[in-house]
Amino acid sequence: MLWASNRQKSTGNAETPILFPVNGHPEPMAILPIEKNSGKRGRCDGTMTENLLKPADRVEVTVLVDNYIDLFVPPATAVDHRLPFDPGRMLRAEHGFSSLVRVFSGKKEHVILLDAGLSCDCLIHNARQLGLDLNEVEAVVLSHGHFDHFGGLDEFFHSTTHQVPLVLHPDAFLVRRMNSPVKGPFDLPYLDKVTLKKAGADLQLRREPSTLGAGHILVTGEVKRTTSFEKGLPGMETLAGDHWKADPIRDDQAVVINVQGKGLVVISGCAHAGIINTVEYAKKITGIDAVHAVMGGFHLTGTAFEPVIGPTIDAMKRVNPAYVVPMHCTGWKAIHRFDEEMPATFILNTVGTTYRF
Repeated sequence: MLWASNRQKSTGNAETPILFPVNGHPEPMAILPIEKNSGKRGRCDGTMTENLLKPADRVEVTVLVDNYIDLFVPPATAVDHRLPFDPGRMLRAEHGFSSLVRVFSGKKEHVILLDAGLSCDCLIHNARQLGLDLNEVEAVVLSHGHFDHFGGLDEFFHSTTHQVPLVLHPDAFLVRRMNSPVKGPFDLPYLDKVTLKKAGADLQLRREPSTLGAGHILVTGEVKRTTSFEKGLPGMETLAGDHWKADPIRDDQAVVINVQGKGLVVISGCAHAGIINTVEYAKKITGIDAVHAVMGGFHLTGTAFEPVIGPTIDAMKRVNPAYVVPMHCTGWKAIHRFDEEMPATFILNTVGTTYRF
């Protein structure tokens, strides 16, 4: 197990960390100082976007973990490739997100993993059911430090045959809780740096934009927030010394690919910075206005986000992507609104679908 619940009880003051299992053995929690980039590189170098994002010939995105699965959903467009019906293929869905991103340029291809789902084994299980070799993964990108995105990291790193870089924002290690106005505060699991290193992760902590895959894959880093209606996740708090404060989830980031002649493919984990902010920031740092596809979690689920659904869809229409694929935390109401208001653009995702752009 990679993570721990951070406190025995949430109060206004910090308490002594509890023991938690690491690989089945109780050990004390260790929160180390934020370290600078060590300069170590795995199979996939990371460089700042001083060199522009290089165009790719094409990209394939296979959804390994998502909230929804339906074996009978037919292809909706030329880009969503559904699996043939097979009752012996036992894919799982859960409240989490993970996707395998494969980028092609000439005769070369680069493979990264974006996020790792909620449970320790859903990612690995689904990859095996799909016949995918996760040893192809050159780097892992963590969209942000929430438990439904890092749950499978430990199993992934233990399963690989080589050391793999993990690109994440330093704030992904923050101790966090959700403070509900109705139920009060409750703790959230959080990442442990020591355990990640023991599992084999080569930590690459970055706040700024960077590239992977020989410059063909962009990690946005911390997203600039400019819209008036995207205000983060209400009730999120982080521990600062001996007190709790509002958590803007600054570690939220996305992955971007520029497909030659088509435009940007933007893949978010939860888009706590706002999916429109994320797309606009991707356009700004790449200098590319054309957006071909927007996909991933948009976090529009729940009562608090219902007023945000309309402005988000209106803004997405102005972005005018060829495809919109809302997943995970976008929520039932928002997904149906996208279907109703952008029917020529919307694609319903199911676990195991591969998108080819």
